[in-house]
Amino acid sequence: MFGMGKKKSGDPEWDAAVEELAGADTVAFGGVGIAGTLLPVTEAYRRVEAALAERPEAVREEVDRLLRRGSPAGKAYAATLLERLDPAAARDAWSRLREDPGEFTTFSGCVMGSANLREYAADRLAGL
Repeated sequence: MFGMGKKKSGDPEWDAAVEELAGADTVAFGGVGIAGTLLPVTEAYRRVEAALAERPEAVREEVDRLLRRGSPAGKAYAATLLERLDPAAARDAWSRLREDPGEFTTFSGCVMGSANLREYAADRLAGL
């Protein structure tokens, strides 16, 4: 879905992380379950987040692409990353995402839930 027509960066780990976020069906920022296992999508988010300091332009390009074409969870990750890059643009993104009914799974520690992007975005906006 996301990668079609996208030029690869030449960094396979970066490309894989971006693709993982693009197709994400779960939002989890920390370990899940009793063992606190990191999901592949959480690891991908952390990899892209770590690149903020080294290559903010590349991260911004991918964030913008995720906001346009990512899965609902991918859009949530993108808007979260945008909060660090450009808080005003993040508020605008979250505002637009309040119109998106897409659903995804959430994890907070051992607690699994579900959310739709509309409600998730409204909650994030309330916290900004």
